Amino acid sequence: MLEVVRLRSAIVGLIGFAALEEELLLSTASSAEVGSPQMWAAVPLVVHNFDFRRQQVERLEAIVRGADPPSFAEVDHMSEETYRSCCGATLREARENSRAISSALVDGLAAMSDEDLLDPSRHPWLGGRMLWLQIVVRGFWHPTGHIGEYYFAHDDPARARALHSQAFAFAEYLGAPEMAQGMALYNLACAQARCDLADDSLQSLGKAVRLNPDLLANLRRDADLESLRQSGQLDALLVVSADPAR
Repeated sequence: MLEVVRLRSAIVGLIGFAALEEELLLSTASSAEVGSPQMWAAVPLVVHNFDFRRQQVERLEAIVRGADPPSFAEVDHMSEETYRSCCGATLREARENSRAISSALVDGLAAMSDEDLLDPSRHPWLGGRMLWLQIVVRGFWHPTGHIGEYYFAHDDPARARALHSQAFAFAEYLGAPEMAQGMALYNLACAQARCDLADDSLQSLGKAVRLNPDLLANLRRDADLESLRQSGQLDALLVVSADPAR
């Protein structure tokens, strides 16, 4: 029982971390900022993050009703249509919606039973994934990833790297499950690679895939790690990671 209480507490903390980072981003943003699918402006970015969390809230509300949640299509973040669909909100609306949906997600988490969070067989639509991890992805990993990308696109790589460093440190502080810590550390590793800190990135990646082996698939395809793949620096890590006995 205590472990589930800690899990819930950690998830609330991670949701709050992402919400605070959105507040910080919007504090220096302007509704007049011009963006594009290649360089998202702050307000559309927060609107997009809101929409992903809203979808997760809808899933949790469906569980409470005893119904299957609606399915949601994959999103192409480089699509002009996707980007334009997130434009139009004012800075104030983006801020208020971010606050509201973060609270709604925390409330939805509180409404879930321990079995709902931990047993994916209760909900076949999860495809074998655990519900708590899906909440972390939608409420923490996805939004912080986009915020970090914003800083990279706007020529502030140090801020992006610091964001992901703090996110991982906070996940450790909260005692978040290893899979969640691994995702936060993976984002940091990608930021380190983009900042030409290859040794730091490789060290972070090694630990990230030990914490969350599912991340191995990302190592093989993530554009942020292309320089490490091209140089062959990922080869040994992929071999060792694929064979935990080594």
